[in-house]
Amino acid sequence: MTNDNPKGHSSFCIRHSSFSMSRILKIVVTGPFAAGKTQFVKTISDIPVVSTERKISYREKGVKAQTTVAMDYGRVEIGDDVLHLNGTPGQARFDFMWDILSREMHGLVMVVDATAHDTFPEVRALLDEFMTPKAVPHIVAANKQDLDGALAPDKLRRALGLDPETPILPCTASRKTSVRFVLSQLAGTIQ
Repeated sequence: MTNDNPKGHSSFCIRHSSFSMSRILKIVVTGPFAAGKTQFVKTISDIPVVSTERKISYREKGVKAQTTVAMDYGRVEIGDDVLHLNGTPGQARFDFMWDILSREMHGLVMVVDATAHDTFPEVRALLDEFMTPKAVPHIVAANKQDLDGALAPDKLRRALGLDPETPILPCTASRKTSVRFVLSQLAGTIQ
């Protein structure tokens, strides 16, 4: 049994014969180019990730070989919740996908490369973009904590100019336990 609510509220379903309540949540995973969004989704997904990565254009070579041009899609169960993960492209030339993917989202993960200080103004602009017109529960994943030069969450908060209520968690997108912790914390804030 499902209850699909057109106003974007959590969907509920009865699972199996145990009759436990389960929420189906749409989570958008976004952030600047090369922040680790695709890795974040690939690391945690219970299903093979649907990815739209393509060979990168010449001007961005040297950073990475491929880039997301539409979305990455994965799915994971965390506790009783089923999270549908929708990873966005990080380049502004694909920003038309941001609006499409954020429709009816229940929560947002902002993945930040905590070593790439030059991307922090873009992170702030992306948060504003995704929180307008409708604010949803969100969390900042201070990614690449395993690398030298990564800002700790408290220093990243100051660098981004975020208020104390915005959750910022350390993250290493290639580690399943790290990604799971970020997603479980976000799911816990969704009504």
